[in-house]
Amino acid sequence: MSQLVFDEDAARAIESMYFIGDALRRRAIVRERLGAQPGERIVDIGCGPGFYCAELAEEVGPSGSIVGVDDSASMLALAERRCAELGNVELLEGEATAVPVAEGSFDAAISVQVQEYLPDIAASLTEVLRVLKPGGRVLVWDIDWATASVSGEPSRTERILRAWDEHLANPFLPRTLTRDLRTAGFEDVEMTAHAFATTVFDPGEYYGPTLVPFIAKFVAGRQGVTADDADAWVAEQHELGERGEFYFALIQSCFTARKPA
Repeated sequence: MSQLVFDEDAARAIESMYFIGDALRRRAIVRERLGAQPGERIVDIGCGPGFYCAELAEEVGPSGSIVGVDDSASMLALAERRCAELGNVELLEGEATAVPVAEGSFDAAISVQVQEYLPDIAASLTEVLRVLKPGGRVLVWDIDWATASVSGEPSRTERILRAWDEHLANPFLPRTLTRDLRTAGFEDVEMTAHAFATTVFDPGEYYGPTLVPFIAKFVAGRQGVTADDADAWVAEQHELGERGEFYFALIQSCFTARKPA
């Protein structure tokens, strides 16, 4: 199985998804749940194109600071452009299982739709615990992709979704994250679930004209899905949208926890 590679093309495609309405909604939920305070030091593990870094930098203010970490040079290049004028943001290249910062350096950490890509979740969460101060808090956001429900010809759609599961290490991670966080040493673990659902095939929705072709490009050649299958599926989603018969729903999970004081 070959997971999604965050090269320059993928980085630009993912960056474009951060501008859609559902992405704005998700970032608002993350910021509300994290509750960043002026003067805090926060690390974004798997910062991608730097949207959270830029927004949290405003919340912590000049007396606080944000460190964004990502293992993709292409993602970091986008983040650097986004945060270039922000003096309280530092960007570092590094792995989620080996964050290049000192122990006990941060008041809080976020990792949004990152942990599901990691084959060693125990090592990653242990690393999050290491970089937090005693009493520090973490927010982890991931998706159980088995909750995805999509309109379209059932057999082909099922094959498309199963092939899409290959883009990450654990497509069902939220099912075990409560246990994983506690095993790593966190306490006060809580989860809120957020439905992203629509009957409109619209660029502002999480699942729409931006994500669908991205999925199609990845799944072609996997799980018996041909390039023609993928193209036909994309065309079908557009046609369903035009006829007012489109449907999509997905549950995304936000976990919060604390390092013992």
